[in-house]
Amino acid sequence: MHYVTDLHLHSKYSRAVSPQMTLTVMASYAEQKGIDLLTAADFTHPVWFKEISSLLEEAEEGLYRLKDDIRKKPVRFLLSTEISSIYKQGEKLRRIHNLIFVPSFETAEKFTKALVSRGCNLNADGRPIVGISSEALLELLLSIDERGFLIPCHIWTPHFGVYGSASGFASLEEAFGKMAKYVYGIETGLSSDPDMNWQIKELMDRTILSFSDAHSPAKMVREATVFDLEELSYENLRQAIMRLMTKSQTKNKIAYTLEFYPEEGKYHFSGHRNCKVSVGPDEIRSGGTTCPVCQRKLTEGVLYRVQELSDKSLLDRVEAKSNALGVKWYIDKKHIQPPYVKLVPLLEIAAESLSSTVSSQKSKDLYAKLCAELESELTVLLRAPIEAIEKVGGMKVAQGITKVREGTIAVDPGYDGEYGKVAIWKEGEVKELSDVPQLKLDF
Repeated sequence: MHYVTDLHLHSKYSRAVSPQMTLTVMASYAEQKGIDLLTAADFTHPVWFKEISSLLEEAEEGLYRLKDDIRKKPVRFLLSTEISSIYKQGEKLRRIHNLIFVPSFETAEKFTKALVSRGCNLNADGRPIVGISSEALLELLLSIDERGFLIPCHIWTPHFGVYGSASGFASLEEAFGKMAKYVYGIETGLSSDPDMNWQIKELMDRTILSFSDAHSPAKMVREATVFDLEELSYENLRQAIMRLMTKSQTKNKIAYTLEFYPEEGKYHFSGHRNCKVSVGPDEIRSGGTTCPVCQRKLTEGVLYRVQELSDKSLLDRVEAKSNALGVKWYIDKKHIQPPYVKLVPLLEIAAESLSSTVSSQKSKDLYAKLCAELESELTVLLRAPIEAIEKVGGMKVAQGITKVREGTIAVDPGYDGEYGKVAIWKEGEVKELSDVPQLKLDF
């Protein structure tokens, strides 16, 4: 059975996070968006840990639900936290973010106490900063509970990704040493998609995961991973993530991932935000990495960094196919990694269809109406017939969803912390519904 999961979130106790990031609000948004499993993130924060342990009860093995949740399909929660490790290795300062997952409150508490005993301050931020290396962090986790697992997150982000140009490494082996064999998967981050990660040799047998890293409820499921599990449980989820690297015969696996357009991510291109300079890989290779305005080094973008580390024999692995609803799917020609689809958040589509903003009430009202009458945001984006969408939301929003499904949109790439800008309708384009492709997709 398929389960939509978003397992990289933050609570209201993390810096720069909305006060709405509470379990009850997150659960409400999950129902609207079509998410089955969220993370009760930031378990290392003492106040948040006390709150979630009082609000949650075990539903399935290693997974939790809100007590007395009367929803028809209560969302499940998994315990996790993001750790920011800042340390020196090889005469270089490393700043790496990793996601930690555990199967129980008991393990979470033991892991938290182990961090405190090593002098870590867990009170200041839900995403704590520690001076523990990535290798030592994973070793510590597995010494406490061998069923815990670690996922390097947003691995290409220049300043905090394990492959990041400014703070990271050139390989997982370099970062995790003897513990690299226990790194079963990675998170793509918003500025890269699976195809970009398929070009890295050491990721051939590691699971490619995508999550939202949401700091507010509205941003949940902008990226997500859909698991195909025999039944919902922590262990089945873990087995699905371990499957490729362990060559396991388990039937639990990743079905597909839901992706941001990587150009919309805020580090896709290289550049300087303050100087309004944005450059692609070809321009870097021809003109160098110095900003033409301020003469300082540009913040290196994800696309350029991927091309630096890619294995040329792994290029051209992706094949695009559209299904009967006009949704374009991206398939791995080597049939190793699961397929993926690139989406634009429904609220963004609604806002552009109304020539408005995502913060306007009329955009929010249209979004809510579509989700309520057509089941959920993901149903609208992926599964609802265009005729049904037009009936509920009007021709223009139906056309916008058609264009997103087809991939016939334009994105001005993000750079140096600036999100890319999506244009569903290009300037001067005639806004007429195009025919929906009827090619059947089998996978």
